[in-house]
Amino acid sequence: QVQLVESGGGLVQAGDSLRLSCAASEGTFSRYAMGWFRQGPQKEREFVALVSWNSGLTEYADSVLGRFTASRDNNKNMFYLQMNSLKPEDTAVYYCAADRSPLGRRRPSAYAYWGQGTQVTVSS
Repeated sequence: QVQLVESGGGLVQAGDSLRLSCAASEGTFSRYAMGWFRQGPQKEREFVALVSWNSGLTEYADSVLGRFTASRDNNKNMFYLQMNSLKPEDTAVYYCAADRSPLGRRRPSAYAYWGQGTQVTVSS
């Protein structure tokens, strides 16, 4: 079982940047695709980005394309989300998740392991 711990959230102003990190507990991390999801107030959890097991495939939600960059370092069991040009509508709890499929999928139900989440708040 993979344990995931997110960090890096906080309160920022519109236009600022943040980098979220996700630390995985075990060495089989490199076998899993990894995804970032978020859940805003009174909203359903939504897909943000994914990176396949070997970083050969990345996908982004249209709402973050060009502003966010997801990456991973399999040597360190780490997964990242660089968020630039943040907007108030990016305010949410951000979760990282591991998908047993090596390529990754956009639906939250496909992910077997989840972190506890980190709050990102963007003020206008």
